[in-house]
Amino acid sequence: MSDSLIRGLQRFHREAFPGYREHFRELVAAGQRPGTLFIGCSDSRVLPDLLTDSGPGDLFVSRNVGALVPPHDPEVGEHEAAAVIEYAVAVLGVRDVVVCGHSHCGAVRALYEPPGVSAPNLERWLELARPAVMPLADGQLDEDTLRETERRNVALQLERLADYPLVRERVEAGELALHGWHYILEEGRVDALDLESGRLHPEAAD
Repeated sequence: MSDSLIRGLQRFHREAFPGYREHFRELVAAGQRPGTLFIGCSDSRVLPDLLTDSGPGDLFVSRNVGALVPPHDPEVGEHEAAAVIEYAVAVLGVRDVVVCGHSHCGAVRALYEPPGVSAPNLERWLELARPAVMPLADGQLDEDTLRETERRNVALQLERLADYPLVRERVEAGELALHGWHYILEEGRVDALDLESGRLHPEAAD
């Protein structure tokens, strides 16, 4: 284990944890009741707690390459992403689900420019985002195309999420709300997807 990780654990135990001790005891005694399931990318620059100013017990987090949601398919069998959705919605009773993509997403770029290494599992996984890919003008990939693909990918995952029977039932009953976010890393801004218009607008802008 690296020295930096060990030092981080020591600082947490010594400096951060004492301020949360009673809160953690309450969470252990009463159990967790997060209000939101956050489905985000594994990218190290995406920090859900920091982004939403959340504390222990607030978010139930699922992260994967590209913030992807597999299509609902009972024939597939075990699937981590589907299990997370079911646990968050059916067991924990979250009221909101956020699918959060972000700018400069390596998973989205890999749809156009494969990384050039042997990664068969990654290749199969990224195919879940293939419908978001756009035709390239003159065969050239530019930043505008990447940003638009990132936004299209968020919309695609929301559509898939809404196809889960448990999710659809809760949404129709007014017990669950779905949200699509596009996080602009270099600006610290989140654009939210309007599900009816398909357009993005700044979320919580000053």
